[in-house]
Amino acid sequence: MTVEGEQAPQTALYRKYRSHSLAEVVGQSQVTDVLARSIAKGKVAHAYLLTGPRGVGKTSIARILAHEINGLPYTDDSDHLDIIEIDAASNNGVDNVRELREKVQLAPTSAKKKVYIIDEVHMLSTAAFNALLKTLEEPPEHVVFILATTDLHKVPATIISRTQHFSFHSISVKDIVAHLKYIAEQENIKISDEALTMIAERGDGSFRDSISLLDQLSSYADSKDGVSAELVQDVLGFPPHKLTQKLLQLTLEHDIQSIITTLDELELQGVSPTILTDQLISNIRGNLATQPQLVKLLDKLLDVKSSSNPQLKLLTTLVAAAKPKVASAAARAVATPAPPRIIEAPVVVVETTTPIMDKPKTTKKTAESDLKPEAEASKPKKKRTTKLESLDWVAFVDGTKPLEAAVFSIIKKCDFAFDGETLTIYAGSKFYKTKLDQAKYLTVLQKSLENIGADGLDIVTLAAPKPPSDEKLAKIAEMMGGGKEIKLEDDK
Repeated sequence: MTVEGEQAPQTALYRKYRSHSLAEVVGQSQVTDVLARSIAKGKVAHAYLLTGPRGVGKTSIARILAHEINGLPYTDDSDHLDIIEIDAASNNGVDNVRELREKVQLAPTSAKKKVYIIDEVHMLSTAAFNALLKTLEEPPEHVVFILATTDLHKVPATIISRTQHFSFHSISVKDIVAHLKYIAEQENIKISDEALTMIAERGDGSFRDSISLLDQLSSYADSKDGVSAELVQDVLGFPPHKLTQKLLQLTLEHDIQSIITTLDELELQGVSPTILTDQLISNIRGNLATQPQLVKLLDKLLDVKSSSNPQLKLLTTLVAAAKPKVASAAARAVATPAPPRIIEAPVVVVETTTPIMDKPKTTKKTAESDLKPEAEASKPKKKRTTKLESLDWVAFVDGTKPLEAAVFSIIKKCDFAFDGETLTIYAGSKFYKTKLDQAKYLTVLQKSLENIGADGLDIVTLAAPKPPSDEKLAKIAEMMGGGKEIKLEDDK
């Protein structure tokens, strides 16, 4: 109730623009199209399971589905006795499910079906799941269950197998931007395309979060410029794009002091370390095909957001990644002792008339030739000063077999990249990388390189598989969660 003279509270945008039918839902056509067709044909399952990230529409679609199954209109104020919502987070005990089992036996009051929506179903206890399983196995004809969860792995397989499972996707930035633009036009919110993209990226695939951010920022809009990219940056604590790129470039250049200075500058600007980390991860993922050396940094950045002190964790992660690579030089130092000092004694020739039998002459020349192999073998390997045009990988791999069979068994499964000075070995797993980083294994690798005329190279090992060389393939691999390039040859 609103007192006279007071302005009624404004409805939040995410509620105002919530979909009210399956046809209105944006970005989940792989779910809504199938559900709409099945309802049109009168084929309604007894149990549905909706899974996916938060904020992508699982609960909204569950409510819409419940109404469309019964042929009822749906609005935010819809309230029907035969559509019951249960929050499993607060009703997760076996007694709650036993009470539910008793109520499902009752026929619907006025609708065709009695629909139970159980949100966050993964929160049910083991005993509660067992009690629910019995009902899902033999449900009454008039009952439909719609289960929703963000954590599918916590739902027992026995429950999943008795439902129709629909997987929701994170919404693409492009779809979120289009929807935000539509809302902004309807609400007369002036906003730049760059600002819309920044909001969509910050929403992390969630319509609800993105629309809420637009709602928040619209209240700060400038009367002249509206919602600008600068406003989004200031309010949400986004790091300037140039500084994000600068940090990665400083890491590649091993400029530790400048990294520290840049992070201090961003902290003074109020940039959240978790947001900065998200931006760094996004930047690396987008350029992984051309900068594969950043894959180790990408792996380490994933731990920043879960740290109790993300600011310090980000600093130590970037500094550690910027440290110059010295592993191969250290390995050579361990494997090769310092050369001994060789003092050449003067050769004295004594002339005599009495022949000395069986006494070979010793000259300076022969002394040098006798000592040379030992001296050369003990000299430390110097870093190559000129680039190699190519590296015979097969010869290098085969050359490790007679030196150390254990090294050969690992290296033959690896892939590589070579830039003329550095040999990058993609081990494909952390276990293989740890093995190859051992001093005795690195010594074998260096010896095999020496045997094929490629001594003095730096060796860098990575736990990841080698990313695809083609940029389009790299983006496909990224969407599919990773992978490596496989080349197929025609049968001969």
